[in-house]
Amino acid sequence: MLTAPAVHYLLFAEATIDPSLGGSWRFVLENVATGETFSATDFEPIECHERLELLAVVRGLEAIDLSARVTLVTKSRYVNRGLKRGLNDWRANGWQWERFGRVVPVRDHDLWKRVDRALNYHQVDCRLWQFGGEVEAEPAPVMQEAEPVVVATPRRGRFTLATEGLRRATHAAGLLTDAFRPSALAAG
Repeated sequence: MLTAPAVHYLLFAEATIDPSLGGSWRFVLENVATGETFSATDFEPIECHERLELLAVVRGLEAIDLSARVTLVTKSRYVNRGLKRGLNDWRANGWQWERFGRVVPVRDHDLWKRVDRALNYHQVDCRLWQFGGEVEAEPAPVMQEAEPVVVATPRRGRFTLATEGLRRATHAAGLLTDAFRPSALAAG
């Protein structure tokens, strides 16, 4: 019996810290087949950039209602390494690891547990994406001008302008979407 293939999403997640405003996270989900997008952004009283990046991933994965195939695109080496190298060991060791001869809880284990729970429903492939000339082998993507996007913040119920981050994520989605379309994957 054949089952319908899972919906494929691109999930772009990032975080920023502004010394005067605090930390913010954002994600953009794009359905590869239909091109429909959903985005969210919010501020948190967290000053740890890596925790904010992980929170953006958690919120993005939890925003997907049904089981799906997800290509996560992140600038965070912390998230990328955690998904590819750490998660299985941390789970097996009760969310603890050895650090300088002492067994201590895994940093951000509360969020990593939520990622682990989401992996029960979603098949996630993490890709490291870098902007602005940080990638040596490939030319840096050219940023196009875009109108500011108004996004509803889920927890505060107010609107915020999310220009630069969403502009980069939206442009990155445009660059990568064609590569992940089923016809492009079959061709090469």
